Amino acid sequence: MNPMQTIAKRRTPAALMLSLLVLLLLRVAGTDAAAAEERRLELTSGKSVVIRTEQPVKRISIGNPEIADFNLLSPREVYLGGKAAGTTNLTLWLEGQTVVYDVVVAYDVARLKRELMELLPQEKGLRVAAANDAITLSGKVTSAAALSQALALARAHAPEGKIANLVEVGGVHQVMLEVRVAEMSKSLTRRLGINLAYTRGNDFGVSLLGGLAEVVKPTDATIFSSPLGFVQSPAVTSLFRFDKGQTTWTGFVDALQEDGLVKVLAEPNLITLSGKTASFLAGGEFPIPVPQGDGDVTIEFKQFGVALNFTPLVLSKDRISIQVAPEVSDLDFSVAVRLQGFVVPGLRTRRTSTTVELGDGQSFAIAGLLKENVRTVVSKFPILGDIPVLGALFRSTAFQKEETELVIIVTPHLVKPLDRNKMVLPTDFYVEPDEAELYLLGRTVGAGEPKRRKAALEGDFGHAMPRN
Repeated sequence: MNPMQTIAKRRTPAALMLSLLVLLLLRVAGTDAAAAEERRLELTSGKSVVIRTEQPVKRISIGNPEIADFNLLSPREVYLGGKAAGTTNLTLWLEGQTVVYDVVVAYDVARLKRELMELLPQEKGLRVAAANDAITLSGKVTSAAALSQALALARAHAPEGKIANLVEVGGVHQVMLEVRVAEMSKSLTRRLGINLAYTRGNDFGVSLLGGLAEVVKPTDATIFSSPLGFVQSPAVTSLFRFDKGQTTWTGFVDALQEDGLVKVLAEPNLITLSGKTASFLAGGEFPIPVPQGDGDVTIEFKQFGVALNFTPLVLSKDRISIQVAPEVSDLDFSVAVRLQGFVVPGLRTRRTSTTVELGDGQSFAIAGLLKENVRTVVSKFPILGDIPVLGALFRSTAFQKEETELVIIVTPHLVKPLDRNKMVLPTDFYVEPDEAELYLLGRTVGAGEPKRRKAALEGDFGHAMPRN
């Protein structure tokens, strides 16, 4: 007999025992794996369920007691209650079996649905669902106001959870704001001033109520070369002079009556989406010199004209909230300043900023101004100016009155895009004159019917380049 065969026969019982032990362990492990059964259990936050088993429960374990908690009512009944939204697991050890429950606790959306139906009965397309620790809103609502109310109610039911907003807001969300700025300004100016000047040759002179004219010094050859020998104010409208020998009497008269009328009418229109800010400026910019510390001068630009900033918010199909800030400004050279050789004009500005809520097509006067200024100035020579009748020769009187009335009206419109064929441009009614109309008749607009441009081509189009 071969010695190797003898050794193999001696080891055979031990090898068999080892093989049997391995098979037994594998069988037990397979039995335990088959005995561990997984199940799913869904709960609502604040509510409970009773779990009944066929075998007595030996041991219970909950993964996260802050989400759900249990009480053992009897050996075969387990009371499970949901505390907060989330997921956890519940493990039950039975006789020869282990049962694992995947516990999902969600918010109570049934009560939320009832409250939404009571608050928003017209929103039939709104959907509510619960997903783990969040509430999902989906579907479609008719206005942004309805969506805001639905979100506020959902947050009340999930104070610590998440709100998934998947709602589509219907209706029109483009707003065109029509602003009309109307202003009428009247001014009345009346002036009457008399200035008497006496000169005797080139060595003596006197002037009463200076301002209209002043006697120049004989040593000032540049100015004294004037035929009258006076520095004369631009306000002088007439003068008279009497000469006798070397004596000269000169009278300067400032007589003015001026009526002014200013009419301002601006109608800027602007379109933007709900919740977005739009800006508009029809005007220009003027330079302002700004001296620097090193002696240099930089230029900054200031805007003027008709400006408009507004932010609309569509609340519903018939309500719009608007934050609007219109401004109308123009250059005023009467208050201009001179800086290092530059003349910087002032700005006459009318602006307002407010928030209003109104319907589609309704108008609101957001600003109104009625202003009246009266100014009277009397300058007179002491004693002589108080003499009746004759005192008018020694007085200078200025009377100025200004009346201004300003109204700003806003009108929002919910708008939709239009077909290009339905749009009208200011240039559509212009007819270019021919040579005969321009040179012979002096017309800047020709006769005949205007030719409107056709709409853009539909379908495939492009440029065809010929081959060489």
